[in-house]
Amino acid sequence: MKKILLISDTHSFIDAQILKFVKQADEVWHAGDIGDLKVTDAIKELKPLRAVFGNIDDQYARAEFPLDAKYEVENVRIWMTHIGGYPNNYNRRIREELKTDTPTIFISGHSHILKVQYDKKLNLLHLNPGAAGNHGFHKVRTMLRFELSEGSVKNLEIIELAQRG
Repeated sequence: MKKILLISDTHSFIDAQILKFVKQADEVWHAGDIGDLKVTDAIKELKPLRAVFGNIDDQYARAEFPLDAKYEVENVRIWMTHIGGYPNNYNRRIREELKTDTPTIFISGHSHILKVQYDKKLNLLHLNPGAAGNHGFHKVRTMLRFELSEGSVKNLEIIELAQRG
């Protein structure tokens, strides 16, 4: 079993509140718009990190992290990208490949809107953790945490950090 913390859209912001949850996870996944790499460096000092770059990320983040990350953890297939859309409205860039290389969990960020939605057509779980940073229109900073075990997702929780500062 692995405890996963899923964050996105930090936009160069990291604080003790985020790091408290990082310490409780086995792995941290960042779905893009990292901003300053001090964010991912702080996470990597504490826990293993998987991340993708987002549309605001500079050449340094793009050199360190991929546009798409596909991997398997605890027999669960994951596809993470920053701009991915959501069920019935996936981004054009990935729409066809998502049908032929369907993961168990599809993760995207970008919208700053926390969304957990099951796609019945593709038989996958779509996760968007919202935004953990202070930049954007969202009012509450959010993340997701869950456990992966023996091919399934368990104990999925929404974490509301605080009002955006």
